[in-house]
Amino acid sequence: MRLLLTSAGIKNASIRDALVELLGKPISESSALCIPTAIYAFPGGAVGAWRLITGRAASPLCELGWKSLGVLELTALPSIERAHWTTAVGETDALLVGGGDPAYLCHWMQQSGLADLFPSLREMVYVGVSAGSLVMAPNVGQEFVYGSLTTDGDRALGLVDFAMFPHLDHEAMPDHSMANAERWAADLTVPGYAIDDQTAIRVVDGAVNVVSEGHWKLFAPSPEGT
Repeated sequence: MRLLLTSAGIKNASIRDALVELLGKPISESSALCIPTAIYAFPGGAVGAWRLITGRAASPLCELGWKSLGVLELTALPSIERAHWTTAVGETDALLVGGGDPAYLCHWMQQSGLADLFPSLREMVYVGVSAGSLVMAPNVGQEFVYGSLTTDGDRALGLVDFAMFPHLDHEAMPDHSMANAERWAADLTVPGYAIDDQTAIRVVDGAVNVVSEGHWKLFAPSPEGT
């Protein structure tokens, strides 16, 4: 997969250009499936899922003008015929993965079988928002473990070899200050990117590039964590 890991969706022209480049064609000629699952672990999750799907969330994703758009609800997948949804995934151009609880999302990516498909989806573009981005890391850090019933510590999928701290210096999220990002990074065993909502991380064939109209910081692994 080709990854576009964002803090808050397609927030500016640079991130949108990066998405189009990854797709290899205009968004208007591309199909997508939206995954809202992560938000259900939070209070008001049903409303949050509706906002994401209908393009009313603060993280632009589904409202970009896709040729076609569907919803892939991970919690439903174990109860339906596998071929029904795997065919849809295999035929789509992009997965749009919303924010919420990264541990809950990780659990359902594994339980549903979607994570098992990732290695075969070489041409797919994966667009993550917040938790949808964090889930790709080896670990998310204790700051992003919210205590959902399905939590397995702070372990995530490990499809990239770095961690992420989203919403850096967001005025409505005082816990996402640079000072707290530095404390988060002190326990990392891998590099960590603190990114604001105007920043994304593009990963293609293991090559990592930052796309930003805002600010970000790369932290080296902590000597105590290695």
